[in-house]
Amino acid sequence: MTIKLGFVIAEFNRDLTFQMEMLGEEHAKFLGAEVVEKILVPGVYDMPLAIKKLCEREDIDAVVTMGIVIEGATQHDEIVVQNAARKITDLSLDYNKPVTLGIAGPGMTRMEAHQRVDYAKRGVEAAVKLVQRL
Repeated sequence: MTIKLGFVIAEFNRDLTFQMEMLGEEHAKFLGAEVVEKILVPGVYDMPLAIKKLCEREDIDAVVTMGIVIEGATQHDEIVVQNAARKITDLSLDYNKPVTLGIAGPGMTRMEAHQRVDYAKRGVEAAVKLVQRL
């Protein structure tokens, strides 16, 4: 059985999230999984509705989120990630499907964000392992 994944990718910091998307897709292939749908959303905070739409689909076994949240002059980055992470967990439990956190941040500089684009691979790996083990 091929594991079918959906990706939800933030457009904010797209130069970095594009790299995440490519790494995630490559890693999915390496693990024998298939990416059947990708939804681009404006930012990490905007992910929950897209995740919900993918979780409702019977042809998707798990959803992988990908995003970069860079520290700003205020605590906005913390609010964004905390709320998104909480809702991502809720959706996973509501739909009984893995929804993994491939989001780097908060509290990162742009340089640190470059070093963390591999969070996408971690998200894909977690999704595949959870589907296999559950």
